[in-house]
Amino acid sequence: MAKAQRVAVLGGGPGGYEAALVAAQLGADVTVLERDGLGGSTVLTDVVPSKTLIATAELMTTVGGASELGVRFPGGGTGDHDTTGSVSVDLARINERVKALASAQSADIRTRLEKEGVHLLSGRGRLDGPNALVVEDGEDAGARVEADVVLVSTGSSPRTLPAAQPDGERILTWKQVYDLKELPEHLIVVGSGVTGAEFANAYEALGAHVTLVSSRDRVLPGEDADAAEVLEGVFRRRGMDVVSRSRAEEVVRHGDTVTVTLSDGRTLEGSHCIVAVGAIPNTSGIGLEEAGVWTSESGHIDVDKVSRTSARGVYAAGDCTGVFPLASVAAMQGRIAMWHALGDTVAPLRLRSVASTVFTSPEIATVGWTQGQIDSGEAQGEIVKLPLSTNARAKMLGIHDGFVKLFCRTGSGTVIGGVVVAPRASELIFPVTLAVEKRLNVDDVAHAFTVYPSLTGSLAEAARQLHVTGD
Repeated sequence: MAKAQRVAVLGGGPGGYEAALVAAQLGADVTVLERDGLGGSTVLTDVVPSKTLIATAELMTTVGGASELGVRFPGGGTGDHDTTGSVSVDLARINERVKALASAQSADIRTRLEKEGVHLLSGRGRLDGPNALVVEDGEDAGARVEADVVLVSTGSSPRTLPAAQPDGERILTWKQVYDLKELPEHLIVVGSGVTGAEFANAYEALGAHVTLVSSRDRVLPGEDADAAEVLEGVFRRRGMDVVSRSRAEEVVRHGDTVTVTLSDGRTLEGSHCIVAVGAIPNTSGIGLEEAGVWTSESGHIDVDKVSRTSARGVYAAGDCTGVFPLASVAAMQGRIAMWHALGDTVAPLRLRSVASTVFTSPEIATVGWTQGQIDSGEAQGEIVKLPLSTNARAKMLGIHDGFVKLFCRTGSGTVIGGVVVAPRASELIFPVTLAVEKRLNVDDVAHAFTVYPSLTGSLAEAARQLHVTGD
C-alpha cells in the first residue's frame, strides 16, 4: 500500500467523485469538497440535463418521420409527410423532468460516496498550499482538510461575450435554459460548436424556429468535415436558418425580444438567445499559484498523462485541465490520478482511444485518428466511407442521412479510427473504439459476425473493403 493515505478532492464532478471512489477502494481517508452539488455541472447543469432534453427532442424527430413508415397521428393531417399539429411539447414539464433526473443522479452519487466512507463537505473551497484545502464559505465554512494528496477537479463555466451578458430569461447560457416555461418562438443560438449544434438541433426538433450563428464556414468546425456537411444539410432541410461566417458582436434584450448584431452590421431578431461560445476553466482564486500549480495562458491547469501538476502531491482532472472536455475523460483522469498517487497499477491516459459524440439528429460519433490527420500526412492510413442509404436496416428504419467511415494503418491494416453518423451513433461507435483500443486488424473486424439486417453490418463491410491483400 502506498504511503499517501489522506486524500482531499476539490470538486465533486466526474473527475472528483470517481477519484474519490478509487481512493476509498484503495484504503485512503478521503474528503470531497463540492460547492454546487455532487456530480458538479456535468450532472446538475450540463451533460445529464442536456442529454435528457435531447432525448425528448430525439423522440420528436422520430415522430416527425413516422408518416414515411405508414404511421399517422390524430390531428396530423392526411398528407404523407404532414404531421403538423399532431404532437406538441410541454417545455415546463420537460424541464421539470430534466431537473428531477439531475437531482436524482446527484443524490445517487452522494449515496454511493457515503456508502464507501467518503467524507463530504459543502461550500466554496481553495487550496491552502499543496497539502490542504480550506472551505471559504457555504455550509462547512471554516473547515480545513490536511492531505497527502490533493486532486483539483473544479470544472469550467460558460464563456460569455462582453456585449452579450446573460439575464437568465431571454439571453441564456446552456446552464440557464432549464428554467424556461414555454418553448421559444424564435431561438437564436450563437456558436456552432458541439454545444451550440446540440441545442439548436434539440429546440428545432421540439418545435421552435431556430437560427444558428456560426463564425466559421460550416457548423461543427472541429468535427469530421463530411459529418458536419451531413448535419448542416439536415438542419437546413428541416427549416433551421444557418448563418455562416458571421460572428456575433452584441446581444441586447428589448422586452420580450432579443437583437443579435453581427460583425458585418446585420441584425437578427428573436425571442430568445443561447450564447454557446465555449467555456473557461474554474481555476481563478482557488490558490493554485500559491500552491505552486502551473496554469496555461488560458487558465487551464498543466498536467501530465497521469494527472500530476507541477506541485508535488497535487493532481488535477477534468475540464479545468483542458485535456479533453468530456465527462468520460475527466473520470478517467481522476481514477488515473489516484491509482498513481496511491501506488496501484496505472497506465497513462491514451486520448487516441477516446470516443466522443455530438448528440444531434443524426448523432456524430468519432474515435481515434481523423481523416484530416490522414489527409495531411500526420497519420498513414486508408479510408473507406459507406453511406447508410445502402444499408438494408437503415432503409427499414427510414434513415436517409448518415454514413460509416473506417480508417486503417497503411500496410498493416490496423484499425486506427472511424466516424459514424447515424441515429444512436454513440452506441454504434463502440465496436470501432474496441478495435482502436485493442489494435485489431480490419480482418479481425470483418471476420466477426454481424446481425442481418443491422447498421453494424456497414462497419463490417467497411472493414472488408479495407482488407489488405498480399503481394
